[in-house]
Amino acid sequence: MMQKIEKALGLVLGTLLALMVLDVTWQILTRFLPMQPSSYTEEVARYLLVWIGLLGGAYAYRKRSHLGIDLLSNALHGAKRRALQIFVVLVCFAFAASAMVYGGAKLMLLTFELEQTSAALNLPMGYVYSVLPISGLLICLFSIDHLIELVTSKEELPTEFDSEVHPYTDDAEVQGAPVQKEKQKQPEAAVEA
Repeated sequence: MMQKIEKALGLVLGTLLALMVLDVTWQILTRFLPMQPSSYTEEVARYLLVWIGLLGGAYAYRKRSHLGIDLLSNALHGAKRRALQIFVVLVCFAFAASAMVYGGAKLMLLTFELEQTSAALNLPMGYVYSVLPISGLLICLFSIDHLIELVTSKEELPTEFDSEVHPYTDDAEVQGAPVQKEKQKQPEAAVEA
């Protein structure tokens, strides 16, 4: 089920990005061709960018692609690492539930109640703000999935940055020296060939 949601979210993001490219292209064309400049394209691009940013954040959270400081999690192993990972997932869930779902829903309902509309399109702003609770719900759903994976997994799950795999660690001098020699030999081999 999560793979279907992830795939649908990726499709929605791709569609929104394509729409934004078309919108900005139309905006540029109407500026330089002898037409009347389009008045709504800037507003559409702005709202599409907001939707792409927030839904893209949920997608990146699902893929574990968000920027993170993993110095502590890389230093820990076993039960301590798992406990830290569970704590991080719970904090992400709490933030998404409180700020994005609860706060975003209140903002969305308030703008509908006040009948606030956008300047060029006369679009109710509640529709624009509805991306906050939607992306928050997705992050909460993905957090629950990550939490289930952490709790049910028997082996130690790696962090996004694994010090045994990545060459840029504190012990890079020991592991990095042969790598640097190989890199230096490659250009020489290319010259000989």
